[in-house]
This record gives sequence, C-alpha cells and structure tokens, in this order.
Amino acid sequence: LRSCSPGRARRTNASRRACLVARFGDIYAQERLDAENLLRTYISDMEMVQRIIYAAAVESFHAAKMAYRQFKIHVRETLSITHSGPESLEDKVLDFIVQHEDLYDVQASVNEVISSMNINPKISFPPEVDFIVISTLIRELCRVAFSMQTLIPPLDISFGIDGELFSENKYYRGVDSDFSAALVAYHVWPALMENDVVIMKGRAVTKR
Repeated sequence: LRSCSPGRARRTNASRRACLVARFGDIYAQERLDAENLLRTYISDMEMVQRIIYAAAVESFHAAKMAYRQFKIHVRETLSITHSGPESLEDKVLDFIVQHEDLYDVQASVNEVISSMNINPKISFPPEVDFIVISTLIRELCRVAFSMQTLIPPLDISFGIDGELFSENKYYRGVDSDFSAALVAYHVWPALMENDVVIMKGRAVTKR
C-alpha cells in the first residue's frame, strides 16, 4: 500500500541524489588520487596500482550493498511490530535508514573489502604492506555506496571485465591507452549507473 504523502526520504530523493553523484566524482578526483600516490610508494607498476584501486571500488560497492540489505531487513522487522501508518512500512523503513545512516557499521565493510582484495587473483601487493593503507578510499566508497542504496532508484557501478569491448558511452580512455584498440585491457574506475543507464563515465585502458 502506498501512502497519500510520500516519506521524507522520497521528498529529498533528488537533492540527495545530486549530492551523492557529486561526492562520487569528488572521490575519483581526490581520495582515488591520494590512494594512487600512496600505492606508488610501494608499487612501481602503474597498471597494478590502478587495478588495485578499481578492485577496491568494486568490492566497496559490493560490501556496502550487502550491508544495506541486512540493515534494511533488521529495520523492517523492528518497525513492523509497531507500524500502523499513515505512511507505508517501506517509506517508514527508508526514512529511518536515511535519518540514521550513522548506524551503518562502515568499518565492518572496510574489513570485508580488504579480505576480498587479499584473495583477488588479479592484484598483488608487496608482502610487507597491507591493503589497509588505502582504507580511507575504501571507507569513503563504502559510505557513498551505502547512501546510494537509499535512493529511488538506487545507484550502482558498472561491472567490467578484462577483454570486454570498449564502450565510448561507459568509459573514457586512460592515458596509457592504445586509442586504436577496441578491447579493454584493464579498468581504472567504474562508471556510475542508474537503471543500467550511465550517469557518470568510468575510465578504462585499451591495448592491443
């Protein structure tokens, strides 16, 4: 059942969406660059550095989406006990989550991301250091990814695989690209998506 008046989360959806899209762009421009510079002190191979950062972005969104689903289930079960209206239960759940995003255990997601990266066969790290050195980037990605799940519709990132056909609609070419190559060698940053439509391009490197 839908309520006659939408909840606060729905009413603020457009402004929250604009802020989160802008924040995702800021993370690319600032925290990603900081992480890249930090990784370069340990790793000379720029491709590996960029693969690590891309993996961090993908794993952060995955961890945050899983955390959001679990959090939403818990909130719905709790609120359903006393819910009577006039707004729908779903609106009430969404309003609660938006107003209490500080209850999201972002550190648990950061730990999950680092664990996943440690077993990712496409990336490697010198044994004397740990992926925790880029935890600031991971934390900010988890936060924005979690908040993006409260939007209607939610925002997500594109799923990219090495060797896929390069899409001008989805990616910009990285500086190390062979601009005549048609296939993606590796990804630098994911595209931001809304209902399978690109709203912010990612970046990928093409090589023959």
